Amino acid sequence: MYAKIHSIAVDGIDAFPVEVEVFLTQSQLPSTMIVGLPDLAVKESKERVKAAMRNSGFSFPVKVVTINLAPADRRKEGPAFDLPMALALLAADGPLETGLLAEYAITGELGLDGIVRPVRGVLSMTLEARKHNMRGIIVPEANAREAAVVEGIDVIPVRDLGGALSFLDGSVKVAPFRVDISEVFRAASSYDIDFADVRGQENVKRALEVAASGGHNVLMIGPPGAGKSMLSQRLPTILPDLSIDESLETTRIYSVAGMLKPEESLLANRPFRAPHHTISTAGLIGGGSHPGPGEVSLAHNGVLFLDELPEFERRTLEVMRQPMEDGCVTISRASGSVTFPSRFMLVCAQNPCPCGYWGDRRRVCRCTPFQIQKYKQRISGPLLDRIDIHVNVPAVPFEELAGHSAGESSEDIRRRVVRCRLMQHERFASEKGKRRVYTNSQMTPKMVRKYCRLDGDAEMVLHQAMNAMGLSARAYTKILKLARTIADLDERKDIGAMHVSEAVQYRNLDQHQEI
Repeated sequence: MYAKIHSIAVDGIDAFPVEVEVFLTQSQLPSTMIVGLPDLAVKESKERVKAAMRNSGFSFPVKVVTINLAPADRRKEGPAFDLPMALALLAADGPLETGLLAEYAITGELGLDGIVRPVRGVLSMTLEARKHNMRGIIVPEANAREAAVVEGIDVIPVRDLGGALSFLDGSVKVAPFRVDISEVFRAASSYDIDFADVRGQENVKRALEVAASGGHNVLMIGPPGAGKSMLSQRLPTILPDLSIDESLETTRIYSVAGMLKPEESLLANRPFRAPHHTISTAGLIGGGSHPGPGEVSLAHNGVLFLDELPEFERRTLEVMRQPMEDGCVTISRASGSVTFPSRFMLVCAQNPCPCGYWGDRRRVCRCTPFQIQKYKQRISGPLLDRIDIHVNVPAVPFEELAGHSAGESSEDIRRRVVRCRLMQHERFASEKGKRRVYTNSQMTPKMVRKYCRLDGDAEMVLHQAMNAMGLSARAYTKILKLARTIADLDERKDIGAMHVSEAVQYRNLDQHQEI
């Protein structure tokens, strides 16, 4: 007696098809064996499946049961094979006809009472099922909204083992679950915070507008209470809306991490992640015995905010350099490698010294020069080189705090950012390469030479800055990219001296006396 059911496993944020095969043989010594590189959670499935079947009114076969998860050379993790195993046993032992089994992929964890519980990675599973031309996918009821955002495949939600069996044997009709994606994006298009809430700090707002327009990384330096966190939290409100492809990719990360809420079908807003400075390397980059995404991947297509930057472990910060350059992070283990996307805007904030008041006109700094120097050296030069914009955030005067005039709204700033991003999209649309370029910050050296040509005055300004500040080659390239973005905001094809001058002002940490 043999039966086969289609299921899907998740590896990183990708998925691959799995065939759940069951073979039953008569024996006076019944036993159950699961093969095909199962992890501990999969091996424990036989106990959950046995209890769920009996509590749902079915008998578990009193035979030698062999369950194979093919392909047998790839590791299978998690409880998502519970429901496929139970249905395959019912098909092999007789109660379930195999008519519809070949047309649907099946996933779900079983409770001991037969209830189907949600699992991680359902969005990736549904995309994989559609890729293999499956008619539909049977998922836990709690995962239905997540799976239904994939068009071109039927999503069948089930509450319990009996409900799944009733659908497959044709005794109960279940309508495919549907989600209106446009309504999902429309409902999430508003924010509770706005740049108009921030009093003063016009130069910092301008720097963040430039950063959002070109996808540049930012470091804000200022005393406590100056508004660094407040400004950073509002950065997503001026970024362009997520495209459907960006939303799907980001949602897949949250799905495999188990962080997608039951009422959510898609992440329609750009993520904003702000880990505490005590975070471990694995928490920031990702890892574990079965690698999962870290904060750099959870911030994909959004903003990663690191407050109190010098307080982070230096080794933890250094491992960010590769994701910042490549837009992805690869985690290697003895069992294999997993790659997670990690294309994010990095926004950092720090005090100018350990007490926070060095350079403040109203408060006295009690730090020694040695303490200040040591504090700054907690951040390596190579990491600072990868941060495009360094901007000072001074304390806000009382007159500006008490003023009644509201600042420019996020919506007004966002219009300029969107217009600037569209210019870059058109500019790079014809470029070919291994990795698609969307913003000025992602330009390759070849593109910088092509799109960042300077006129005579602009070149002279940059030459003087290079000599005066002792800029590195990487800083030189960053200034050209920043100048390109500033020119785009002015809707200028050519980069002028004023654009280079503004870009140079955003590199104040490159001066020798500030390093």
